[in-house]
Amino acid sequence: MITLIQRVKRAKVTISGKVVGEIDNGLLLYIGFEDGDNLEKIEWSINKIINLRIFSDNEEKMNLALGDVNGGILAISNFTLPADLTESGRRPSFTKSAKPDVAEDLYNKFVEECKKRNIKTEIGKFGAMMTIDSIADGPVNFILKR
Repeated sequence: MITLIQRVKRAKVTISGKVVGEIDNGLLLYIGFEDGDNLEKIEWSINKIINLRIFSDNEEKMNLALGDVNGGILAISNFTLPADLTESGRRPSFTKSAKPDVAEDLYNKFVEECKKRNIKTEIGKFGAMMTIDSIADGPVNFILKR
């Protein structure tokens, strides 16, 4: 499981001209599932993400977590994150990516687990072509691999 974490002031996802998910102040997450990912990895990742002290305090130091700033999550499934770019040639290899039916189930579990923790969680649509607009806060970006 690979998650690209971006701290944002605002983010929204649009499908066919319609906004389907939107947050203010929080985290835009691009989540890529790999073969072998499971609920244990999801729970570990969520706990890590929501407890990361990556939001600024009054002294502009990264000292606050998502809950401290009443932030939300916009979770976007992204099968390209596990791509292997080091093989020969110029076309990414997606052999490490979880199969679509498995990845969709894992994505739904990720979202469900976030909501169980009372985190405002917005989503895109699994497998859809989406337009994601965001206003970065920083920029502050991290890659979490589990």
